[in-house]
Amino acid sequence: MSSTDRAQGTADTQVGDAATLLDARTDDRTNTGATNTGATLPGRTTSGRTTTVLPRVEVTDGELRLVHEPRDRYETERLLGEGGMGIVALARDLDIDRKVALKRIRREAGQRGLARFAEEVRIIGNLEHPNIVPVHDVGVDENGDYFFVMKYVEGQTLEEIIELLAKGDPETHRRFTFEERARVFAGLLRALHYAHDRGVVHRDVKPANIMVGPYGEVVLMDWGVAKPIDRGELVPPEDTDAETDQADAPRRRLVQTQAHGLIGTPAYMAPEQARGEPTIDPRCDLYAACVVLHELLTLRHYLSEEQTVPGILLGVMERQLPPAYRTDLYAHPQQSSPPPAELVHFVIKGTQKDRAARWQSALEMETALTRALEGKLAVQCPVTLTKRALRETTFFVDRHPGFTSAMVGLSGLGLLAGLGALLFVALT
Repeated sequence: MSSTDRAQGTADTQVGDAATLLDARTDDRTNTGATNTGATLPGRTTSGRTTTVLPRVEVTDGELRLVHEPRDRYETERLLGEGGMGIVALARDLDIDRKVALKRIRREAGQRGLARFAEEVRIIGNLEHPNIVPVHDVGVDENGDYFFVMKYVEGQTLEEIIELLAKGDPETHRRFTFEERARVFAGLLRALHYAHDRGVVHRDVKPANIMVGPYGEVVLMDWGVAKPIDRGELVPPEDTDAETDQADAPRRRLVQTQAHGLIGTPAYMAPEQARGEPTIDPRCDLYAACVVLHELLTLRHYLSEEQTVPGILLGVMERQLPPAYRTDLYAHPQQSSPPPAELVHFVIKGTQKDRAARWQSALEMETALTRALEGKLAVQCPVTLTKRALRETTFFVDRHPGFTSAMVGLSGLGLLAGLGALLFVALT
């Protein structure tokens, strides 16, 4: 049996298991063949629904009462997002009394949808990192629909931040300087570094999937199409397109996760993804990350004028970013200056069409970005040469203040001597 046949056989087995789970939903009832009296363990009903465990604490006239009143543990408050496969809602965990994000799969997603949903839960559950949103729980709701519970991250997506910057919002510009944007990007790199070390590629890195919290925390979200690097496609995707207003169709085509053989968001795909190549490795995520950084720095996507998916995919495969010295092509009317040259060079390297010419790991990118932020620039153009020379001069002055003072003094004496000689000549 070929490796393709084995991968498909594994997928069919997983889908079969998912179908069994999908059809195994029942209403709450007592098993008449069992010896229990109808009581269930705290936290679960007989149908598997997640209920509260902890008692409610009441104090009346100085008397302490523990009220055990099992009810559905997660109370939905409002919708956060919606797609073809499921919805994400803000909910309250009534046991711990905290806000959580609850992702629920639509029943009409079918067997493959449930299989991919289960894969997403298990992948995120094995990625414990500050820059990756954690899974808290998994369960079944009162309608028999599966869901999992994640940490609720308050804040803004990078997509929202870029839109505000492009509109010239003063507060957003004050907060997100070029240096701060690079720091946010470093948080994304840490998430990818950890995931890649754990053998997982995200495959859908884009501004809408990156959250920035009010205290500067950076979280990479939505691992719905992630997969282990060393394994074939377990669950081939079906159409996941959500309904969108026709007026927003160009933007949707640019940023929406696709299916039907291509996995990811066209505008952020690496060339090898756009070509449909089977070998997808961490460098695809790194390419997408650099496209995100380019958009965060310039406030526009490099393919924003493309209106069709074929046009976007062709641009991904063929269009190179302009050279760094073309600062006019990196400027934006809502920014007082173009992005720093060292960050432009960083992005250009990360978006090379030949994956061997790109950054090869998130760790390599982290190291280069840290050095750039510290002023230890690689000399790649007159601007970076000047900035590096100024940085080295400043460093020398800090390390040798006495020598520098002496040289300045001697220079001053030499200047005075020269002026005196000129004056003597003029008078005689």
